[in-house]
Amino acid sequence: MRTLKDVKPGETVTVIDIKGGGMVKSRLMAMGVIKGSKIAVEKVAPLGDPIDVRVRGYHLSFRKSEAELISVS
Repeated sequence: MRTLKDVKPGETVTVIDIKGGGMVKSRLMAMGVIKGSKIAVEKVAPLGDPIDVRVRGYHLSFRKSEAELISVS
């Protein structure tokens, strides 16, 4: 399964699922990362951490460890 960590800059993907639980999942969902939402990857740092994305019209940055929790298509 493909995760947000695997997405290249310029691609837009759809969230399928958020793995994990507890506070991390709640925090991601509070930021608008929910099933069916579109995520556009804007930039990826040279070493892959952080990943700058656009979700629902605003920008977020994710660590690689957080991006691995988000399954996309």
